[in-house]
Amino acid sequence: MSRLPGRAEHHWLWQGEAACRELGSRLFFHPTGEERAEREARNAAAKDVCALCPVQRACLRHALEVGEPFGVWGGLTAHERRELRRAGGMRRAVPSTV
Repeated sequence: MSRLPGRAEHHWLWQGEAACRELGSRLFFHPTGEERAEREARNAAAKDVCALCPVQRACLRHALEVGEPFGVWGGLTAHERRELRRAGGMRRAVPSTV
């Protein structure tokens, strides 16, 4: 009898449908030394992509569940996700049906 957990691609298949899939990471993760105004503009542009994404909720759920410490995921910055977790809002923000 195998003790391996079995197939798990259902945990990441949503990524194939992501609007950001072909965009690279520069828009979603800040470079070293980025100024505040540049960061705000980059985050706003990343959030614009997320707003049109068909898997935005799955992306946000993933980032919250794994505690992703960097970047814009599911339309929220790392700081916004920390605030959401701190407020206990994970279940309200991303229903379990996603």
